[in-house]
Amino acid sequence: MSKQLAVNPKAEICAFKDGKWIRIAGELINDDNRDVMVAMLEKMPSLKAMYSPDDGNMQMLYFKDATATFSSFTEAPETIRF
Repeated sequence: MSKQLAVNPKAEICAFKDGKWIRIAGELINDDNRDVMVAMLEKMPSLKAMYSPDDGNMQMLYFKDATATFSSFTEAPETIRF
């Protein structure tokens, strides 16, 4: 997936719960900042057995020019740009 995102960084994430859903769409940008990798591993220590900020096997991504659209069958959609 990492190689595909390098060629085409456009991505979407969707989730559904209790009759409502969210769709986040935008461009995923690579973040090589070691401090970001360390912070992620501190928040999810179970991953420390598999990853290290210095192993070349971690990739941190963030959304650029993204939109989050909140939808349901009973309300008008709401879109937020970030």
